Amino acid sequence: MNLRTYIQSRLGSRKILLMTHVIVGYPSLDVNWRMLEQMERADVDLVELQMPFSEPIADGPVFARANQEALKQGLSVDEYFDFMGRATERFGFPHLMMGYYNTVFRLTHRTFCERLSRCGAAGFIIPDLPIEEYHDLSRLSDEHGLNPIALFTPTNSDARLAEIGRRGQGFVYGVARRGVTGKRTDLKAGIDALAARYRAASDVPLALGFGIAGGNDVRQLHGSCEIAIVGSALLERWESGGEEAYTELLDELQNARC
Repeated sequence: MNLRTYIQSRLGSRKILLMTHVIVGYPSLDVNWRMLEQMERADVDLVELQMPFSEPIADGPVFARANQEALKQGLSVDEYFDFMGRATERFGFPHLMMGYYNTVFRLTHRTFCERLSRCGAAGFIIPDLPIEEYHDLSRLSDEHGLNPIALFTPTNSDARLAEIGRRGQGFVYGVARRGVTGKRTDLKAGIDALAARYRAASDVPLALGFGIAGGNDVRQLHGSCEIAIVGSALLERWESGGEEAYTELLDELQNARC
């Protein structure tokens, strides 16, 4: 899938797009499916399906615990790919694999790309893999029509951002603050300047995530980026209030895009 073209087409009807997140296997595969159904109802634009890992170093406490619980319940790599395949057949939004490099390494780059492609995935996000270590993963991604999503962080120098940005495909994932996912981000504290640094480094669409928690946050990102990423806040809503509370937050986020 040409994610860049898809993103530009979706921006014709809204000021910003919304990408959400599911940790496959937590709380359960059945609950994951209900989450995706609610995302479809809210017309979510893109979805990350996270492959659980034992040491998710970019994830805060909520997601780290969810990763452990999914693994404890026995979710396998095969079950993950099966779920991805069923999801891409059923739901129209692009699906991105999010996970950590150990899993990719154990599968081998070729098998990883082949299986993702067969499942209908649009691409992948591997936050712990430096661009210098991609090696043949870049070529294999191109061969299988996958978009490797690069990450920008606030600690990157401008030179490093430019180096990463040159390899950007589909969109780039801009980390909105230092640290891990989950903690609320103060979007009044320099987010416009940070987004401007990120934009200067790449000409592909920009997504911002880490600590985006509600509709007001999404509205504050209008004009700063093309995609707002919401993950931990949605899972917290499900845990605290079930499907009804989850749906309410999705509606709030949906309304904030216009």
